Amino acid sequence: MKPYSAMFLATKLLFISSGVVILSLVISAERPTAISVGAAFPFNSTIGKVAKIAIQAGVDDVNIDPTVLRGSKLVLTMQDTECNCYTGMTEALKFMENNIVAMIGPQWSLIAQIISHIANNLQVPLLSYGATDPTLSCLQFPYLVRTTQSDTFQMQSIAEIIDYYQWRQVIAIYIDHEYGRNGISALGDKLAERRCKITFKAALPPEPDNKDIIDLLIKVGMQESRIIVLHANPAVGITIFSVAKSLGMMENGYVWIATDWLVALLDSTGALDQQTMDYMQGVLSLRMHTADSTRKATFASRWSELANKYSGSNIGLHSYGLYAYDSVWVLARALDAFFNEGGSILFSNASKLSLFNGGKLLLNKIKRIRMEGLTGLVQFDPDGNLIHPAYDIINVVGSGLKMIGYWSNYSGLSVISPEKLYNMPPNKSSVNQKLNNVIWPGDMVIKPRGWVFANNGKELKIGVINRPFFQEILSKDLETGTVKGYCIDVFTAAMNLLDYPVHYKFIPFGDGLNMPDYQEILYKVAAGEIDGVVGDYAIVTNRTLILDFTQPYIESGLVIVAPLKKLRSNAWAFSRPFTLKLWCATGVAIVLVGVVVWILERRVNEEFRHGGNPRKQIFTIFWFGFSTMFFCQQEEIRSTLGRIIMIVWLFVVLIIQSSYMASLTSILTVQQLSSSIRGIDTLIASGESIGFAAGSFAENYMVQELNIPRSRLKSLASPDEYIRNLELGPNNGGIAAFVDERPYVELFLSTQCQFTTVGSEFTKAGWGFAFPRDSLLAVDVSTAILKLSENGDLQKIRDKWLTRSACRSANNELDSDRLRLSSFWGLFLIIGLACFFAILIYLSLALYKYIQFAGKCSIREFLSFVWLTERGGEIQSKS
Repeated sequence: MKPYSAMFLATKLLFISSGVVILSLVISAERPTAISVGAAFPFNSTIGKVAKIAIQAGVDDVNIDPTVLRGSKLVLTMQDTECNCYTGMTEALKFMENNIVAMIGPQWSLIAQIISHIANNLQVPLLSYGATDPTLSCLQFPYLVRTTQSDTFQMQSIAEIIDYYQWRQVIAIYIDHEYGRNGISALGDKLAERRCKITFKAALPPEPDNKDIIDLLIKVGMQESRIIVLHANPAVGITIFSVAKSLGMMENGYVWIATDWLVALLDSTGALDQQTMDYMQGVLSLRMHTADSTRKATFASRWSELANKYSGSNIGLHSYGLYAYDSVWVLARALDAFFNEGGSILFSNASKLSLFNGGKLLLNKIKRIRMEGLTGLVQFDPDGNLIHPAYDIINVVGSGLKMIGYWSNYSGLSVISPEKLYNMPPNKSSVNQKLNNVIWPGDMVIKPRGWVFANNGKELKIGVINRPFFQEILSKDLETGTVKGYCIDVFTAAMNLLDYPVHYKFIPFGDGLNMPDYQEILYKVAAGEIDGVVGDYAIVTNRTLILDFTQPYIESGLVIVAPLKKLRSNAWAFSRPFTLKLWCATGVAIVLVGVVVWILERRVNEEFRHGGNPRKQIFTIFWFGFSTMFFCQQEEIRSTLGRIIMIVWLFVVLIIQSSYMASLTSILTVQQLSSSIRGIDTLIASGESIGFAAGSFAENYMVQELNIPRSRLKSLASPDEYIRNLELGPNNGGIAAFVDERPYVELFLSTQCQFTTVGSEFTKAGWGFAFPRDSLLAVDVSTAILKLSENGDLQKIRDKWLTRSACRSANNELDSDRLRLSSFWGLFLIIGLACFFAILIYLSLALYKYIQFAGKCSIREFLSFVWLTERGGEIQSKS
């Protein structure tokens, strides 16, 4: 064998063993003349018919623009996937054998998931203008670039519309495949964020017939919710509307929200025949929002020409067509950047498929694109979604479409276009959310309530407490077995005001001898074992976390009840109105006024001298002071200062005397508290035992909010235990007071006059009826309770059951303490200051006279004259 032959064979074996044959199609710095791209989508679908024209127009527009690919041309090959997974996969695999650099499509989300796995391995970017499935993640499918909006945002917009109209329960009709299920799953997540939920998922087989649709809609009609979200394809969706119309489900009370398939159909076909349009009157639908621009208007004006050129039809343009057109330009711009960075089109064979060596670089350039397209600004966020997702909200009215507003991820619902809002700070507050008026199914302009009790709806099980006492509130009649009481009458009256029938029955809890556990019954509602509870349930925080309560139908709050005692009159009862300190202060004031008036009057008033006898002078001082207490003083006041002092003093005497008489009357006629408890503060500070009603929320409130040790609290099971423990008192194993809700306390005190409330309510709450979370009935019953309050029926029911002739003392404020010095110190201060200034003025005048006649007499002589002279006059000169 020749040497060169051996070398040739060795080289050949080396290449075979490696299993890789490098096919260098373009290995040069120059751009290729032709760039192969593929497009795979269903040609005859609603979206595909328009996309086919838009993609071909996009390729032609790119190729005639020398500034884009700079001498290179896109060579487009299209394959029809026929909305079939198998066909879509086989057609897409043909592309992979033909060395394409990218593929526009697939359109259908199901095919996109299959093809994306192949694209990942062969590094061929897929630009999908129609695969909106929210589960198509860029992490799982990095080579799938969604050049349209994800259904995540469409479902978010629908959830916000539902929340805007204050609906809480939704029915979802969808096709039972990945695209349908994933879209409805996203809707459920978005609704849950707003405390709404899908109550019935109505799934149809992928290719349903009329019987499937009729059977399904009958089930839908049996549900309570009337808010229906339809996530389907155009063929199935139109049939559903037709059947719903025949079943009376397109009439007043229903709300239909169709995803964007409906507007895409109407945009592409124009108005359908009048009969079909009649099926859809009042339906809400969505359209992917595209910004208004000159480029968009120019393209729209060319559309009829393009449609005739590429398809020979007169099909209309919808938003998916705009996104398909922009997808071509995104690829072209990315290829330009790819070549500018030195990228080249080079493939490697791998199992008869072509691996694009430059796929990773091209993918990077696609995701970094920023350009103005027909749809507006085209740019991708880090999650692979187009920035600024937005939708038009459309109302089907007559033979056309009525725009009622917009939704954007930036500012929520608005009647202002998103482009204007992008220039303002984001504002998603509820006040800022707004939509225009809607014509609802049945040609109604009033917002539907959104739910009803179906005629064949289930009978509600309403739990009630079978109380062993306070049966005016609620009880079970032993003879008839029915429940009655204040709570029952309120609930029945409220239900009678509803404008739809509600079937319910009462389920008593408890044996009528012992109090049942309130919290346990509430947990049964939360768990769905019963449908609601009627009774004396206080609306407190920990309960509202698991249940929905109605508007309170009676105010309630915690109050304190303490024992009374009748203080017997005795010989010294007259002394009880004043405390010892007040008696002493009054006596000092009497003496002070007597002394001051005596000083001021003695020089000018004969009645205050009495011959100068000291004993008589002291008697005059005390007599005058005490006689003023009863306004019986006989001495005439002549000096100006004396009269001023008397005016002030008599004012003080009037107040003291009036207060004394009022307090004495109260002490002799009114019952008094037998303890020092005056309110919640003194009760806490006393350290004594406190009673509470078994099962009441008062226990947790006192422990958690007031920090009262649980060891001080004593559970009382009946009014008899209240009485016994209050009479025993805290020193004999009883309680100092008990805490309960005001309605119970009022009933208790109506027959137990030896007790009374002290202080004021230290909580503010109310009783309400409880229903499961997000209950549709809770809101309507609340409205009915408000109507009962406004028309006076609520007060009539209360008067019937809860108004009793109470003890007289129960209606009085019984904190009649003895009068204390602290209540009168201001008056004593006034009279003290008046006396002080009067003496000061008197002495000042005396000092002035002394200075005036200084030298004519000594100080001692002068003072003797001032104090002992029997009449005024000037000082005479000594002889």
